[in-house]
Amino acid sequence: MNITIRPAILPDCPRLLELIRELAEYERALHEVEVSLNHFEESGFGESPVWWAFVAETDGMIVGFALYYIRYSTWKGKRLYLEDIVVTKEYRGLGIGKKLFDAVLADAKRKNLNGVLWQVLDWNEPAINFYRKYSPSFNQEWITCSIEKI
Repeated sequence: MNITIRPAILPDCPRLLELIRELAEYERALHEVEVSLNHFEESGFGESPVWWAFVAETDGMIVGFALYYIRYSTWKGKRLYLEDIVVTKEYRGLGIGKKLFDAVLADAKRKNLNGVLWQVLDWNEPAINFYRKYSPSFNQEWITCSIEKI
């Protein structure tokens, strides 16, 4: 199987949203996906994009993606935040996630960023085991907080 990793383009957005819903269902939170296609497209490909992504493609079909943005830490400077990395169920275990993650790491290095951050659910053992291969630090000291619909 030939897998191509490339930057996402605007016509990829409907498929990316399908994969986002697949991930949300896996994470038992499908009801929380509220983003519209229009908002998603504008946020990634409008006048002021706030996210970028790599897609994994085989035979003209997108089977995975890694979506990220740049955040700023007052302690560390500019860092890449990996929002989601998804490989559709039928294509897991084939090294596609590694290719996507490596593309993200290479982009962070190319952009001279000071690190890469992400979150993983504490019950998602397959994802935790995947990330362990990269020897990250797992910080259980910080608690994620959010305010919805301000």
